[in-house]
Amino acid sequence: MADRPGGSSSADVDKLHSLGYAQELRRGMKTFSNFAVSFTIISILSGCLTLFGFAMNTGGPKDMTLGWLLVGFFVIMVALGMAEVASSYPTAGGLYYWAAKLADEAGANGAKWSWFVGWFNLVGQVAVTAGIDFGLSLFTNAFLNLSFGFPADPPHLILIYGIVLVIHALLNTFGIRIVTILNNLSVWWHLVGVAAIVLVCVVLNQHGRTDLGTVFSKTVDNTGSGPGLSWPGPLLFGIPLYVGLIGLLNAQYTLTGFDASAHMSEETHDAERSAPRGIIWSVIISIIAGFILLVAMNVGITPDKVFLGADGSTMVDGYAHALAFQAATGVAPAQIWIDAIGQTGGLFILLIVIGAQFYCGMSSVTANSRMIYAFARDGAIPGSRFWHRINHRTRTPTNSIWLAAGGAFLLGLPYLWSPVAYFAVTSIAVVGLYVAYVAPVFLRLRAGSRFKEGPWTLGRWSQPVGIVATLWVVFIFFLFMLPQVLPFWDNGPVWANLNYTPVVFLIVLGGAALWWAVSAKNWFHGPKVQGTADELAAIEADLEIV
Repeated sequence: MADRPGGSSSADVDKLHSLGYAQELRRGMKTFSNFAVSFTIISILSGCLTLFGFAMNTGGPKDMTLGWLLVGFFVIMVALGMAEVASSYPTAGGLYYWAAKLADEAGANGAKWSWFVGWFNLVGQVAVTAGIDFGLSLFTNAFLNLSFGFPADPPHLILIYGIVLVIHALLNTFGIRIVTILNNLSVWWHLVGVAAIVLVCVVLNQHGRTDLGTVFSKTVDNTGSGPGLSWPGPLLFGIPLYVGLIGLLNAQYTLTGFDASAHMSEETHDAERSAPRGIIWSVIISIIAGFILLVAMNVGITPDKVFLGADGSTMVDGYAHALAFQAATGVAPAQIWIDAIGQTGGLFILLIVIGAQFYCGMSSVTANSRMIYAFARDGAIPGSRFWHRINHRTRTPTNSIWLAAGGAFLLGLPYLWSPVAYFAVTSIAVVGLYVAYVAPVFLRLRAGSRFKEGPWTLGRWSQPVGIVATLWVVFIFFLFMLPQVLPFWDNGPVWANLNYTPVVFLIVLGGAALWWAVSAKNWFHGPKVQGTADELAAIEADLEIV
């Protein structure tokens, strides 16, 4: 296969031209790098651990471990459906582009489907960037608090959050090459990090460990907003049904972001095969490693009453000790590691996790900016011409990078007055992304034999996989809109515990719906064709591709 100058193979560029786009981005990624982006954004050392305290209170070890496997099965179904479509349409637009083409094949309104899938994806992408970097800020704040006494309060956390987002935006601004190198390093960093945590919790732990039987049977319900309050309702496997379902957020949020392999298609060699492989293998490896991580973390919590309580006099077990630190800093895992091997060793593990989360946030900004760039390229964002601009020196969508970081910062600001704001951000990411993930899978079902398969296909399994994936996403759409903490005291509602996920979607998607009804339906016709073959060549020549 001959290569064109600029690192783009002729087959890849010809395929992109057939989809209507010029090769504006630098195509320098191989299959492993494409996989690395999605694996890094899934980041089990980010999602599993930043919501670990949430899961300790909401269902406990049993829900955390068995729920991970349950969610993992359904996520694989979604990923398989997405991978098949990605093989047919390897473009940075990803989900909303797929929706437009598949809706046309299914006899639906392609432009309308593309518009709303794009906006769901945009909201989810910004929210997942916010969730990742907010989690990184929580862990960084905990490290600074333990090491230097830096205040662990909302204003100082938001300060760290802003700094982290600026650093990630700057890194992405410098170009894809440095980000690619760090992404490749990140895969090994994550795997070594998981191994280190298993070693600390299971092998080097100085205290008694929780046995496996307890890990797979212990349930916890601390979701009441006041003493003696808890969710009413039936039990499921010994867990209050509502609590057990809400507790699945830990797994469902962690296993997001694998659409990044699709968004990086225009920067990947042999994208018709590399992007599907990146999607599937990032999910499978994350599920396996994540399960090992969650079991080890729960085994590492000592059941012996050997730790001083917050008042300095009472003795508490490891579970209560970790939850006390969770209440103070939002980072229960740090206390588990410190309890296991001491302050110095625990802080070292905390630094390893912070590094993994840093890579994760950097990659999320990368994928988020590519989605914004592609959506703006098709005129679907206010100020599209500005957000679509490419930096000629770095060949990256610089303006979109900063929009991704700025939008994420705004989503994190409610933490200044809401202690459950982070949980809401993760719910927004799950709802936004999974609706966007499954819409093309559903449309591929409707298209049937009219769907033009790529080189990576599910064959006869496409229909059952698509049905299961669609039903699961419909279920979690409603599930994660619901309150995550019982929102009532005895004397009335507690607005600080509000899950503001429905509010965000009402404002953003409501605005997009209004814009569609009033204006966009008259001029937005789905993904645009940038021009004829000569016009595409001119665009590429202007970016110094010869």
